[in-house]
Amino acid sequence: MSEERIDVNPLHRRTGDARSVDKNRIPERSMDPLSAYHIVRDETMLDGNARLNLATFVTTWMDEEAQRLYADAFDKNMIDKDEYPQTAAIEGYCQRMIAELWHAPDPSSAPATSTVGSSEACMLAGIALKRRWQERRRSAGADAGTPNLVMSSAVQVCWEKFCNYFEVEPRYVPVSSEHPVLDGELLDAYVDENTIGVVAILGVTYTGAYEPVAEIQAALDAIEAERGLDVPIHVDAASGGMVAPFLDADLEWDFRLQRVASINTSGHKYGLVYPGLGWAVWRDEAALPESMVFRVSYLGGDMPTLALNFSRPGAQVLLQFYLFLRLGREGYTEVQAGSRAVAAYLAEGIGAMDAFELISDGTTIPVFAWRLADGHSGSWTLHDLSDRLRMRGWLVPAYPMPADLDQIVVQRIVIRNGVTMDLAESLLSTISEEVEFLEALDSPLPRSTTGDGFRH
Repeated sequence: MSEERIDVNPLHRRTGDARSVDKNRIPERSMDPLSAYHIVRDETMLDGNARLNLATFVTTWMDEEAQRLYADAFDKNMIDKDEYPQTAAIEGYCQRMIAELWHAPDPSSAPATSTVGSSEACMLAGIALKRRWQERRRSAGADAGTPNLVMSSAVQVCWEKFCNYFEVEPRYVPVSSEHPVLDGELLDAYVDENTIGVVAILGVTYTGAYEPVAEIQAALDAIEAERGLDVPIHVDAASGGMVAPFLDADLEWDFRLQRVASINTSGHKYGLVYPGLGWAVWRDEAALPESMVFRVSYLGGDMPTLALNFSRPGAQVLLQFYLFLRLGREGYTEVQAGSRAVAAYLAEGIGAMDAFELISDGTTIPVFAWRLADGHSGSWTLHDLSDRLRMRGWLVPAYPMPADLDQIVVQRIVIRNGVTMDLAESLLSTISEEVEFLEALDSPLPRSTTGDGFRH
């Protein structure tokens, strides 16, 4: 078989169908739908088992009722509010529920939008920070051409994209052993009159740690008292925004803090919805420049839109509403607590192995990371262990920490709903077996397995 073609299984091929299809050109003739279905299905067979993928934060399982609702809503276009007014209304229900969950001063009027994920939500929040800063600078007759955004060097890659795409200077506060997260200690050296805002992360991608938003606000309060700079905060709560309200209710990270102007989360992470959903909420109308809202006539209706994308699926919004109804606060608390318990169990077991030292322990979002212990004398690396686990079906990435700590390689596990304690026990046994195998080596493995930094 040519690498350019896909063979069609004779048991699936219908009379008249081709024996193979070109991978790179639309075929000249039609094909029986069942034949086409089997070709596509067979091509995806080598995709990993989603339940064993401990690299991704994204939801990989929903119940049968959710799947039925998803199928019922395949055709709904989120942007077409004239054709699908109830889908639009349900989006509004969810927005107000989330605004209330995050203690917006007035949830009924807090501006908000659904997005295709946290990356789009972060872009919108960043644009709002930039526009507000520009408006203030221009009204004061000052230059508005050199904005900067301050954030941890452990920030998710979407913020690098935002700064690149929207011409904002990124100012990365380095993480270190003494300051493993952005904690306000070094902010004074990075904030100036051109700073549009500071990004705080509720659930750092590398380790799962919460950045202390209240301490960041206190540092900015001190900067304002000394230098007169009023700098807002955006909280990137892609993961923690749907965990902390249920498991860490007393932690002040949201709109209870006056400098928090906007927050984003991923409905498709710990919001428990299938991929394709994010949320952005602003404190109040003053936090969202009116210039960002478009009022357009589309498909027979007049609609205000706040999005980088236009047509997109509406089904995920309905799934989010379904979960809010199905689980309620009690159910979300139970689900997230269960995931955290599994993470803590695994972290304790891995931390007890002589070869490893924990970086985090899964007691924030259900995510933890570990490194090889100081003084480890084995001839293997965490990349080798990652490869060995992949052979057993488990996807557990190994990658360097961010700049200034990039000499440290860690492995990370993300626990999502559906990763049960039984699976955790199986994984812990597998890790123990593979570590025993690697420790028995008397020389390094014959090829380098060190890869690029994991940035998911």
